[in-house]
Amino acid sequence: MVGKILIPEIRSLIAARDFAGLRELFSEWPPADVAEVIVDMPEDDRVIIFRVLPAALAADVFEYLDVDAQQSLLHCMAHEQVVAILNEMSPDDRTALLEEMPSVAARQLIQLLTPEERRVARALLGYPEGSVGRLMTPDFVAVRENWTVKEVLDYVREHGQDSETLNFIYVVDERGKLIDDLRIRNFLLRPLNTRVDEIMDRSFVHLTVNETQEEALNIFRKYDRAALAVVDSNGVLVGIVTQDDMLDVAEEEATEDIQKIGGMEALDEPYMRISLWRMVRKRAGWLIILFLGEMLTATAMANYQDELAKALVLALFLPLIISSGGNSGSQASTLMIRAMALGEVTLRDWWHVMRRELQAGLSLGVILGVIGTVRVAFWAMIDKKYLHHQPPVYGAHWPLVALTVGIALVGVVLWGTLSGSMLPFLLRRVGADPATSSAPFVATLVDVTGLIIYFSIALLIMRGAML
Repeated sequence: MVGKILIPEIRSLIAARDFAGLRELFSEWPPADVAEVIVDMPEDDRVIIFRVLPAALAADVFEYLDVDAQQSLLHCMAHEQVVAILNEMSPDDRTALLEEMPSVAARQLIQLLTPEERRVARALLGYPEGSVGRLMTPDFVAVRENWTVKEVLDYVREHGQDSETLNFIYVVDERGKLIDDLRIRNFLLRPLNTRVDEIMDRSFVHLTVNETQEEALNIFRKYDRAALAVVDSNGVLVGIVTQDDMLDVAEEEATEDIQKIGGMEALDEPYMRISLWRMVRKRAGWLIILFLGEMLTATAMANYQDELAKALVLALFLPLIISSGGNSGSQASTLMIRAMALGEVTLRDWWHVMRRELQAGLSLGVILGVIGTVRVAFWAMIDKKYLHHQPPVYGAHWPLVALTVGIALVGVVLWGTLSGSMLPFLLRRVGADPATSSAPFVATLVDVTGLIIYFSIALLIMRGAML
């Protein structure tokens, strides 16, 4: 916020070519604040700011920019500065940039790296897309179990500046296999002559390079860790994944689920960057499926034309009945999709969930049913006493209409709740994404079945009177 306030001052410094003042202004700012200012500046001014920043700060700021801004800056900056920034970037953030770029451009940028950084970049990009290997950084501190606390602290002072985090110190054997992870406080609070193996408990949590990022996210949630070690198939420590990387994964997962719940395919890229044709394709598929599903509603209504002709009053409450069922189903589906995403419910919980939703659906149905019945009865009595419509607004058999509406609402809301809550379990069981059971999809399903429930109840209650 402070940075946005100072934008006029920053622009005046750029206009006056006061680069020393500009450098001094940014020298005390956190990299995230500098990045926030840069995205609000014209492209030419962004390049000027990057040119005056120290190389280390420029690399840190660059990591906080989105991929579009990063690519734009790389095209505008001088060759030397591009080389400096790419080599200063943390390996995991650099991998995220390279995998978003066209393959030809990515290969050109990799060639600008030093031999060591090039080896690291190629190794990380060699892991499957969406795996933990693409997310990890090889910058960590590893020690041996026969070292003393003094040796560990001396090693941290010498090599720790390149580590992604110093919250954890990793213990490896002579072959590099991970045997423990210890918090840094375990070393800070022990006498200097204490050996590492005296502190170890050999109980640790780790990820493997080929695990998916979604699986890693669940492990982070379960163990509430700031960082986790990553090992290869032989148990050799090859990197770490930190909490800030997991926040990005969590945001991507949440965005994907929200888009699917909205009744479309996940966009997989920012809204302003996706092409119009790709966005139409991702939205059209589900709209067509939902449209074809809604056509079944017309088919179902066609089977009850005679009933509608005899009791046209039933048509007045069709939107009420259908929307109530769809809304209850959408509620239940959204609750289950999010609960599954957070690991709050699993497949084996389906029976417990069904019992809860049976009770919830029945309670909600009764509430809406009572309101619907009272609404019909109240309006019929108002019409009889004050309005005197001829024929009466809901007919002479309005008590039967009120009873039909009330019972139908109970049945439709109960069915919608059960359908919406169980469909995500069914999709998870067959290996599909539960988020596919989107609110529009559930609403469409309940629309068709709700009609059948409504007219079946109407036939049962009104037979011999109106039908």
